[in-house]
Amino acid sequence: MNKLPSGRKNAATGRKTGKMLTVAGICLAVGAGGIGAATAPVWADSPLPSESSAPMRNVAGLAAPVVKAVELGVTPVDGAKDVNPGSLPSVKAVNGLVKDVRLQPEPGGTPVPGTTSADGSTWTAAEPLEFNTSYRYSFTVLDRAGRETKKNQRFSTVATANEADAAVFPLNGSTIGAGQPIEIVFSEPVLNKEAVEKAVAVTSTPGQPVAWRWYSDRRARIRPENFWAANSRISLDLKLFGVDFGNKMVGNSDTKVSFTVGPQRIAVVDDVTKTMNVYFNGQLVKTAPVTLGDADWLSPTGYAVIMEQERSSKFNAGSIGLKPGDKGYYPPLTVEYANRLTTSGVYVHQALESAWGAVGRFNVSHGCVGLLPADAEWFFNNMETGDLVQTLNTGAPPVEPLEGFGDWNIPWAQYARR
Repeated sequence: MNKLPSGRKNAATGRKTGKMLTVAGICLAVGAGGIGAATAPVWADSPLPSESSAPMRNVAGLAAPVVKAVELGVTPVDGAKDVNPGSLPSVKAVNGLVKDVRLQPEPGGTPVPGTTSADGSTWTAAEPLEFNTSYRYSFTVLDRAGRETKKNQRFSTVATANEADAAVFPLNGSTIGAGQPIEIVFSEPVLNKEAVEKAVAVTSTPGQPVAWRWYSDRRARIRPENFWAANSRISLDLKLFGVDFGNKMVGNSDTKVSFTVGPQRIAVVDDVTKTMNVYFNGQLVKTAPVTLGDADWLSPTGYAVIMEQERSSKFNAGSIGLKPGDKGYYPPLTVEYANRLTTSGVYVHQALESAWGAVGRFNVSHGCVGLLPADAEWFFNNMETGDLVQTLNTGAPPVEPLEGFGDWNIPWAQYARR
């Protein structure tokens, strides 16, 4: 065999090496997703293995577009307990769609209605839930490749023992006096007082600003700076359902209450002159002599609100701590035209017959305001619950706020308190 010249052998070897490098370059281009990916060869006619676990679109061909993973947000989470029934459940799919959502009580019951967003990514319940109820969620999630995933979840709402509600005074539809503060009594202690205040809207036709004063975790009162405007209308919209009272207590209802205010009626009693002047909407309409509490039982000063009225009322000295033999004790008796001012038993009423000679001259009562029969009858028939009685110059402290409705004896700048 003839041997090729050494120079020729080297040239052939060089060409073979060049072809190998060229093929390797094409492979790298395809693998890197460059030009080779855009010009897939026609001989690649067999499907690639499924890319669903990537997740990637499951189609034949090389390097199909990547489908973003669905991010799922479900409220409440699976297995949640003590869910606030006022928080509306929702299912949200980022990079996907939700359909066939069904939320209903277990073991059965009417499904909770809901709405789906325009883009199909979010479902939200349209109604609040029930207390002390277990719910089952079922829904389907679709990714951008159209693949479906069905899911089931469960949760339960706050137990009945954790429900809280509220009672409002004055009663809905009533007519009140201009001095009547609004009182709300809660069935459970309120720790999140700010949240509760925000959930209660108070409006009046003249637009009087109001302030809240919490006397305890369960009792709050509301009043304006000055007395309610005559003939105004006051409304409360208590949106307490689902409000977190604190300590795992949740509001269980929404309530609307409204009432009207009568004329602004104020009786001013002065111990110096032993008289009562009654004003309707600022105009003097009645003057009458009075007798007040003696030196041992001074009548409280300041503003009081008429709490209740009784044509005849049974009085008992035991109710103010007196027993037979004590100074000031009196046997049970009946008084006429009784208008209660305090829980401890201060009234405006008809003086006993034995005290008629003292009316307008000196004080003989246990702190009550005594009137002669005709004046007592007029007062009873023309004044109403919620109207105001202001007592001056007795030397006693003002009526305490919870000794009835002594809220007006607290300066406005100091009234608001949690």
